[in-house]
Amino acid sequence: MTDDPDVVARAGVGPNAGHTVRVDGKDYGLRQVPCGFPNTDSTLAIGPGVLVNPDVLLEEVEKLSDFNVQERLVVDERCAVIEDKHIEMEASSKHLSDEINTTGTGCGPANADRALRKAKLARDVPELEPFLDDVPGLVNETLDDGGTVLVEGTQGFGLSLYHGIEYPYVTSKDTTASAFASDVGIGPTRVDEVYVVFKSYATRVGEGPFPTELSREEVIEKFGKEILEVERGTVTGRPRRIGEFDFEMAKRACVINGATQVVLTCLDRRFPDAAEAQTWHELPNEAKKFVRKVEEATGVPVTLISTGPEIEHTVDLR
Repeated sequence: MTDDPDVVARAGVGPNAGHTVRVDGKDYGLRQVPCGFPNTDSTLAIGPGVLVNPDVLLEEVEKLSDFNVQERLVVDERCAVIEDKHIEMEASSKHLSDEINTTGTGCGPANADRALRKAKLARDVPELEPFLDDVPGLVNETLDDGGTVLVEGTQGFGLSLYHGIEYPYVTSKDTTASAFASDVGIGPTRVDEVYVVFKSYATRVGEGPFPTELSREEVIEKFGKEILEVERGTVTGRPRRIGEFDFEMAKRACVINGATQVVLTCLDRRFPDAAEAQTWHELPNEAKKFVRKVEEATGVPVTLISTGPEIEHTVDLR
């Protein structure tokens, strides 16, 4: 998906969502920089709706120096900043840290300060000055000039503050496609395609309802013991809870996000025979049946299927 965009714009909550990207056998765990960084021709942007922790962001920029991220990154000056006090507030809150089991990154208190109109903004942090610009202006000018913008969301639909599985076990803002467009300053009429990304089984870090959750024994029987080590939170390192694919949740996610295409990841963990497949014909029959079942349940075509950790391990049906 990142082959073509002129701009890859990061939306979502902030550094409480981690994503691991593998490039040529090397893993990069990211919390702030867009996952589209491997395309060295793309401008990387962080929209004004995203929380920024300057320490985390600058560490990632340094870590991605081989990809020339420092020269390509744009941070909107209106991004709210996570301060040490926000992290301390979250850690000292029994409700957040113990009952909700949040990531401890300070996002909830920082978003609360933003709602109270007393947040520090990126333009107030001298270390961020080299990256500051107008991200909504950038993305809309790119579209006006006939360019392509990929808006990259974070968190899961089930963690949306408004549409999540069960309040209060959710994150501190909405995490739907509509919110992601707003986060970077794109109006709804400018959106052409909405890709909803599903893992081929369900996972969750933290407390809260999980209707399809499997026991440890069931997970090992279905996926093998090694998945227990693989499925750990990028941010916290905590083991993820694992469950069956939730077809009802998938359908609702597609409806509320206005999905036009579905992406399925980790198909190889559910069907080992599918590992590293790059064409539909290489997939085993059981994997094909699962893909068709997802399409029937959601009413949306599955167009991209990940069959391994490398970028080339992809079945592209577009």
